[in-house]
Amino acid sequence: MMQFSPFAGGLAESQTLAITATAKRMKAQGIDVAPFAAGEPDFDTPEFVKAAGLQAIRDGRTKYGPAAGLADLRGAVAEKMAATGYTGLTADRTIICAGAKPVLFFALAVLLEPGDEVLVPTPCWLSYPKMVQAAAGTCVWVETRPDQGYVIDPDALRAAITPRTKALILNSPGNPTGAVQPDDVQNAIGKIAAEHGIAVISDEIYEHMTYAPARFRSFADLAPDAHDLTLIVNGVSKAYAMTGWRIGWGGGPKDWIQRMIRLQSHAMSGPPDINQLAALAAVQGPTDQLEAMCSRFLERRTVICDALNAIPDVRCPTPDGAFYVFPDMSAYLQASFEGEPIGDATKLAGLLLEHAHAAVVPGDVFEAPYAIRFSYACSRDDITKGIARVAAFLGSLKRP
Repeated sequence: MMQFSPFAGGLAESQTLAITATAKRMKAQGIDVAPFAAGEPDFDTPEFVKAAGLQAIRDGRTKYGPAAGLADLRGAVAEKMAATGYTGLTADRTIICAGAKPVLFFALAVLLEPGDEVLVPTPCWLSYPKMVQAAAGTCVWVETRPDQGYVIDPDALRAAITPRTKALILNSPGNPTGAVQPDDVQNAIGKIAAEHGIAVISDEIYEHMTYAPARFRSFADLAPDAHDLTLIVNGVSKAYAMTGWRIGWGGGPKDWIQRMIRLQSHAMSGPPDINQLAALAAVQGPTDQLEAMCSRFLERRTVICDALNAIPDVRCPTPDGAFYVFPDMSAYLQASFEGEPIGDATKLAGLLLEHAHAAVVPGDVFEAPYAIRFSYACSRDDITKGIARVAAFLGSLKRP
């Protein structure tokens, strides 16, 4: 029998993508499914961005490009990061990839050795632990709590450090909780990282989706002590509704970035010029549509939080950023449906898809088995109808 690597060869499929694919199949069959699973804005890519992509096609930008990404986009990314606090960042310390996911994976792949540990605050995005596994590392969880706003406790972080600790993954605003880490907490984390020589990967993909009174500030700005250890990850997918264009970037120490570029040159090559030129237009273009999208998300946040909190015994904290809510569903995990115990969030999520026609993601995959993630990157009508069906189904369960 063929033997496979326990690292990359042992990965499970992304559950978010699997649930989203199932929901799309159901919709193709004429079933009205509330699309709460996908982390994808339902808005269209701005017209000026699409025009830049079309112009790139007309200009014949259809050949291989540099493995590191286009110089113009790398320069624009460096300027953007420098403006948000990464002092001294230059274009040669950036990489452009086919989305933020490859940036994260390449960063881990060139950094980790078998047995190295990566600190991951939980709840966390489901792909972080899989990427760490694929890079032969081990996750060490640093739990955050809903009653504390999912704020990282620097003392708990420090207590989790061992001689094998190599890196920390930070995500603010966060997926799945929408939590924005306070300035003083990020500063403290930077001091801890600098003290112990721990690399920090700060995933800032939801930078532009932060709701007052919360505000976004880059880890690079808040933690100057850790500049030599920090990789900032970002992209155009969420803010500019460009998920399918697949353009993300990273900026950090030159040695780290150069190793990532060499890995990309073998694994994927640089992203298509067409997509990069569209991303360049987005980064350098107007922000009015971005601000309008954020305003719509804010309205939807109110609608979905109010609707979920109206369901008996569902506790749904109001997130400060991103476009997810992460309600505590513990009260329903001990219930039963048609005589069968539910038991966990994965079973409950499956039942909600089948019987309430609501596509959601169970908290188990985010290392938070008491919760379910709902994305509100969908219409108000979808939210209203979908949560009503969820409420009706939960109300039909037999609870102890």
